[in-house]
Amino acid sequence: MNRRNALKLGATALAGIYLSPLLGKSYILDSPAFKGPFEPNWDSLSKYIVPDWFRDAKFGMWAHWGPQCEPEAGDWYGRGMYEEGSRQYKFHIEKYGHPSKFGFKDVINIWKADNWNPEELVNLYKTAGAKYFMAMANHHDNLDLYDSKFQPNWNSTKIGPKKDIIGGWEKAARKAGLPFAVSVHAAHAWNWFDTSQGADKNGPLAGVPYDGKLTKADGAGTWWDGLDPQELYVQNHPLSAKPSNNSSVHSQWDWADGASIPTTAYCEKFHDRTIDLIDKYNPDMVYFDDTALPLWPISDAGLRIAAHMYNKSLKKNKTVQAVITGKILNEQQRKAIVWDIEKGQSNTIEPLPWQTDTCIGNWHYDRRVYNDKRYKSARTVIHTLIDVVSKNGNLMLNIPVRGDGSIDEVEREIVKEIGVWMKLNSKSIYGTRPWKIFGEGPQQESAGALTAQGFNEGKGKPYTSEDIRFVQKQKILYATVMAWPENGTAIIKSLGMSSPHYSGKIKLIRLVSTGEKLNFAQKEEALEVYFPNQRPEGSYANALEIS
Repeated sequence: MNRRNALKLGATALAGIYLSPLLGKSYILDSPAFKGPFEPNWDSLSKYIVPDWFRDAKFGMWAHWGPQCEPEAGDWYGRGMYEEGSRQYKFHIEKYGHPSKFGFKDVINIWKADNWNPEELVNLYKTAGAKYFMAMANHHDNLDLYDSKFQPNWNSTKIGPKKDIIGGWEKAARKAGLPFAVSVHAAHAWNWFDTSQGADKNGPLAGVPYDGKLTKADGAGTWWDGLDPQELYVQNHPLSAKPSNNSSVHSQWDWADGASIPTTAYCEKFHDRTIDLIDKYNPDMVYFDDTALPLWPISDAGLRIAAHMYNKSLKKNKTVQAVITGKILNEQQRKAIVWDIEKGQSNTIEPLPWQTDTCIGNWHYDRRVYNDKRYKSARTVIHTLIDVVSKNGNLMLNIPVRGDGSIDEVEREIVKEIGVWMKLNSKSIYGTRPWKIFGEGPQQESAGALTAQGFNEGKGKPYTSEDIRFVQKQKILYATVMAWPENGTAIIKSLGMSSPHYSGKIKLIRLVSTGEKLNFAQKEEALEVYFPNQRPEGSYANALEIS
């Protein structure tokens, strides 16, 4: 089954019964737990309407933080450390020892989060302009970062930092008055951790198994005596038909292309863990790192989670105020949940609200990015935000957190610089809606196409003063000039009197950042706006208020 055929199941599944072609089993999509108008099927969920708080917020910030940040060696460490010869494998050998003796469970054990101050970080992000905050509840490494009823031994309150990470973030977000979101990634542990089943093919420990198949019986006399590593690694199953590598695990993200299929017990445990998370911490939004919903189309667990969250929100708020995001959605699924694009953005105005998620470095903290000065600049972040908002989207920005719970001084300065621009220009962002067109200029002509779940960011030309992005709010049009015009004049062709988008005579133009009235000339071929001699702070993007 290819990805396209797998996703077609979402549009054709019956409301009452879903017959899984992969498992050959039928599941009744009905449960007393889902009392309310939303039922666990795509037809019912597609009646969802995105709440205004999300549409108005536009900008969220994210702590994609967990035990894989402890080594400070980048993304997917818990998988890469078991891939013989890889950079992370070599790093792990040098820092911790061989993965047959010191596995990922042991990385969790040394993760202490000693310098974590959630209130300080959330307040920093709020000052920078974030209107909602998201924290990671678990990653593909399968450790729940909360007091988990259904992952009772392998969670952050019991091992590692012995802290309720989600509880701490939630308290800080509520105190700051920000909607609270959680990201959930654990549905993929089944195949993501399969590298831990392996062994070296070369060297003195060739053939010695890594620790991915260890069981409770193997723990006598160790720090994990009495714990069962299989509750974390879940590797007591055959490998996927296709050899395990990063390429294959991505192609199997929708449980197709020869993927090893999880058991019903695995799927139900994931469901119960996620319902427990939702009921215990009441997030306003849940981000799923999955094709469509978790475990779709081999299980209806994700559908049941979505129905539960919508009905719960409806009962509490009289309208559904909850948001759920998923990736690689078909047309019907984009009505049921919010489409999330990873490290990329749409190239057109989308008819429904959507979100892009990206980070200033790698998802998990990577010391090399810091050392090599490879963080995204505040300028790049702001340009992305403006472009995304012009196309009916939101931006979720991750600031990688170090293993100890802090962010480094370079990240902190970037966040503060973002805040400078937002403080001066945020009225051109918050609460806006798309205009007739999203913009004009040469940058969009060079933008890359979306691939898989996104990944087209940074593929176009740099923005210049010829690039304009539009939004509207009430009777105001905002046109943001994406660089300071060196000759002092911004040319906006879409607002010329001969333009098909011409809306009438312009009466007043202000530079949003200073409130200064600007001189202008509305000609047949273009609107000319004459910029002042003195540049304001953050002049790499200049919002104009046009009335």
